[in-house]
Amino acid sequence: MNTVVLIGRLTGDPELRFIPNSGTAVTRFSIAVNREFKREGQPDADFFNVVVWGKSAENCANYLKKGRLCAVNGNLRNNNYEDKNGVKHYNVEVNANRVEFLEWGDSNGQQNPGYQGNNKPYNNQPNQSNNQNDMSGFQAIDGDDDIPF
Repeated sequence: MNTVVLIGRLTGDPELRFIPNSGTAVTRFSIAVNREFKREGQPDADFFNVVVWGKSAENCANYLKKGRLCAVNGNLRNNNYEDKNGVKHYNVEVNANRVEFLEWGDSNGQQNPGYQGNNKPYNNQPNQSNNQNDMSGFQAIDGDDDIPF
């Protein structure tokens, strides 16, 4: 089984490219994932390279920016190669199947006013609910007496 789920902040803006001949979109970015426990002298985050393909790659390039929080679900891939000087290089990256945008903003990098830091919807009228208890759009169903709950 090869599955990884990470939540972290982008260390730079995503890089979008297209595969020649096929035109398939591929986006690469790196995320910093905080460590749960830190020992003296150790870093407090791990850095992972992420690769996203297709329409998801285009969405990541358009909506993710440096510093934004995202969740990545995918699998690990080894990309080992030998350069022209005969030196072997080893690289492990996350091949993302799904990327969730946990923070967002407009094209100018401004935070979306709907974001409060805890993924709850923005409500500029604190004395009203977020339509959770608003029943004005619903109609009673005839024969409600037969419902067992």
